[in-house]
Amino acid sequence: MFGGAAIGSLIAFVVREARTANPLVPIRIFRSRNVSGANVVVLLIFAAMFGMFFLGSLYFQRVLGYDPLGIGLAFLPFSLCIGMASFAFSGPLITRFGARAVLLPSLVLIGVGFVFFARVPVEADYLVDVLPSMLLLGVGFGFAFPSLMVLAMSGAGEHDSGLASGLVMTTQQVGGALGLAVLASFSASRTNGLLAASVARPAALTNGYRLSFAIGAGLVLGALLVAGTVLRPAQEAEDETLGERDRSLGDAAAGGIVGGRNEREAAIRRPQKGDEEN
Repeated sequence: MFGGAAIGSLIAFVVREARTANPLVPIRIFRSRNVSGANVVVLLIFAAMFGMFFLGSLYFQRVLGYDPLGIGLAFLPFSLCIGMASFAFSGPLITRFGARAVLLPSLVLIGVGFVFFARVPVEADYLVDVLPSMLLLGVGFGFAFPSLMVLAMSGAGEHDSGLASGLVMTTQQVGGALGLAVLASFSASRTNGLLAASVARPAALTNGYRLSFAIGAGLVLGALLVAGTVLRPAQEAEDETLGERDRSLGDAAAGGIVGGRNEREAAIRRPQKGDEEN
């Protein structure tokens, strides 16, 4: 019921935005391959990431027996890597190689990190079974998000740059909410099925979490396919956007010239008041 209401609300919003003179989100912005593609990639990878945060925390707590401090420390390498990659290294790499060239390998790192996470055992050794995933995911996300933001902004016009940035942030939250709901549902279903089959609780929980991490890897694979086939280098997208703007300005200028000429011709043909009296 709630899903149907959400879909209906989305359709109504799109129809309203397409018809109103001053839309909150102009539908035309989605004509850009980079804007649309970047938002799809953000939706998929953040759906996987939010699910990993929640279900990974449950795995640490309910299977490995970590306390809240231990869970926070377990995720610390991820946070450090995403911070260093994003703030210290992503800018120079994007400047030198381009956002798309940085994004694609980063998505591969994220996907491999999820594959490793999908293989965690019941009695895991953190340094061997968990830490490699945390490092790969942190570095991957640290490079991916700045690259996606650059690509999305490159596909928007000068006056739509703020809108493009806001769309990416909104898509991030939507993807996280959807991913958490979907991955948690699959995990709970697998766990309950195994518990009903008299599988030991730690093993049943671990299998449920592993399934969710495997689905997360599939989402990242989908994001990689979208990025590789839809997104274009930022410079190409910027050139196309500028070209479309120049064509629009040229059409408007041509329309103004034609309109002014027509008005002058009409004024010449229009009889003057003195001529009519004569």
